[in-house]
Amino acid sequence: MKISFIGLGHMGAPMARNLVKAGHALVVFDIVKANVDALTAAGASAAKSPRECAAQGELVITMLPSSPHVKAVYLGGDGVLAGVAHGITVIDCSTIDPHTAREVAAQSLERGNPMADAPVSGGTGGAEAGTLTFMVGGTQQVFEHIAPILKAMGKNIVHCGACGTGQVAKICNNLLLGITMIGVAEAMNLGAALGIDTKVLAGIINTSSGRCWSSDTYNPYPGVMENVPAARGYTGGFGADLMLKDLGLAADAARQAKQSVVLGAAAQQLYQMFSAMGFGGKDFSAIINMYRTAQ
Repeated sequence: MKISFIGLGHMGAPMARNLVKAGHALVVFDIVKANVDALTAAGASAAKSPRECAAQGELVITMLPSSPHVKAVYLGGDGVLAGVAHGITVIDCSTIDPHTAREVAAQSLERGNPMADAPVSGGTGGAEAGTLTFMVGGTQQVFEHIAPILKAMGKNIVHCGACGTGQVAKICNNLLLGITMIGVAEAMNLGAALGIDTKVLAGIINTSSGRCWSSDTYNPYPGVMENVPAARGYTGGFGADLMLKDLGLAADAARQAKQSVVLGAAAQQLYQMFSAMGFGGKDFSAIINMYRTAQ
């Protein structure tokens, strides 16, 4: 299939490369020329705008930073919906608020283009390895149409329901992730301050009731695990500012639904403080340094 892929950042680029590896013909666009050049070197062809890119594909995939970017790329005069052929399915893999996902999907459908929101979980490692989880919102027909393509980039492809529910699943998951990472950071830092070997403590947590992904796969304490951001100065991975964005999306959605997210609000404030201190570009597990610095 000839696929238009727009957005070649830390997640989009490896996702696009996996599509090329799977034998698909890609035409790509990104505002950063170096990102486009890297994909053309891998076998893709380049477009000069989202409109030009979308016009060439039998399927369109976007991976963008935020809700305003999605609106601009889809609804702008030089955007996806201005160029895509009637009947072509479009997929947005960005993490945005459910309201925007539903709004853009409705406008896309009005122009004759079925749309799915399909945010991902698994981080840059999962994007590189092709093991992402896709949380898909859209009709059953659209889901069945796009699932084979998504399987070239992910391991778990889950139909969450109607348009917008993929985003609902993603923000709820990341709300919990932000909270649990802070919990693991507090526990690991407390253990270190009280004198236990942190590897011993992590081993106990990971075979006990405190075990979670933040402890057994992505432990934030330096020296506990290899091949995680904590082992390389908290570089790479999922940026703290991106976690802050997702916690903000959860807070906004909770406000609209009149639901309380007390721990989520506390996590949002802690990441806001961390970002204000100049550490928003570090991996989100670096939040443990808020506690280690306080010792």
